[in-house]
Amino acid sequence: MANSASGDSVVDRVVRIIEAFPEGSTSLQLSELAETAGLPLASAHRLVRQLADHGLLELGVGGNVRLGMRLWELVNRNSPTLALRQAAVPFMEDIQLVLNQNVNLAVLDGWEALFVERLSRRGSVANRARVAGRMPIHISSAGLALMANQPRGQQAEYLEQFSDPAEKVTADVVRHLLAETAQQGYAQLAGVVDPDTWGIAVPVMDGKRRTVAALGVVVPLAEMRLQALVPALQTAARGIGRQLGEQRKA
Repeated sequence: MANSASGDSVVDRVVRIIEAFPEGSTSLQLSELAETAGLPLASAHRLVRQLADHGLLELGVGGNVRLGMRLWELVNRNSPTLALRQAAVPFMEDIQLVLNQNVNLAVLDGWEALFVERLSRRGSVANRARVAGRMPIHISSAGLALMANQPRGQQAEYLEQFSDPAEKVTADVVRHLLAETAQQGYAQLAGVVDPDTWGIAVPVMDGKRRTVAALGVVVPLAEMRLQALVPALQTAARGIGRQLGEQRKA
């Protein structure tokens, strides 16, 4: 694979171009794209034109570059979370119908919770979770629900990053949160990301009892009703797990 004078490959440069688009934006000026991707303008222009030939980007008048529809098509058609989302959405809709608040679905990716689906309605409380957005495990109820049900070796590796005792968040703090989550069967965080909201999440397990996702809600702190919320979430999570098993058998 050809490398540039700086030693990075064509794939490296293409990935930097795609990653240069900030969250919530689908277009950039070519000069801004090149600067953000750390590429010479001529190199960025050549690569953008090649990607545009395949429909992955669109190069407009005046050097405006947009993400192409084919990129969206390929990502959604071949998404590794497609089956999970298809199984989960009907159950998420049922929960949202009752709560009229945010409902989200996340998977574990490295040391972060990656949100793959979210349902919300007008009037819902603030929710920092966005589809394709990430949050650190220790500040996300979904992240805690995911990590608390991983093998001990994986948890120990994760906790190694909290090695500075001078920091507010230490390994002992996170270890306690994980242990509490595992014992309760659900995770809860009040006012961590937003002072007026409460996040609750439960693990979604497949037929082999592996935690493959977390189903969560974000509700107003003043309207917290654990006794009602947790059983509803756990019932929905079991339903998602069953649906995933049926999809695999089909």
